[in-house]
Amino acid sequence: MVDAGVLVLVDGVLGPYVGRLVSFALAVLTTFVCNKFFTFANRESGLTLPREFGRYFSAMIAGGSANYASYAALVYFVDIVAAWPVIGVAIGSIVGLAINFALAKNWIFRSER
Repeated sequence: MVDAGVLVLVDGVLGPYVGRLVSFALAVLTTFVCNKFFTFANRESGLTLPREFGRYFSAMIAGGSANYASYAALVYFVDIVAAWPVIGVAIGSIVGLAINFALAKNWIFRSER
């Protein structure tokens, strides 16, 4: 919702490509907070908060790259997605979801043993 909502707000000013980079960055920050304090709250990585966020952001680039590539291709090739970029956000989000969750669970928020 953050990704799509920010894109809707900035699309008219920044365009669908740069706007998506901004919306993605804010969505990563939002998901980090949710994962850190809710989803994986019972796991302690042993990293400082800035290092943990840095690792999280780096990992999200993998899923984000697949997400953005799907989005950009759909905006470019599919007229309805070009008219409604939020559709591309939704599809791209589904593409990147599995990669991001697996990396968050197994690399960033894994418990120190």
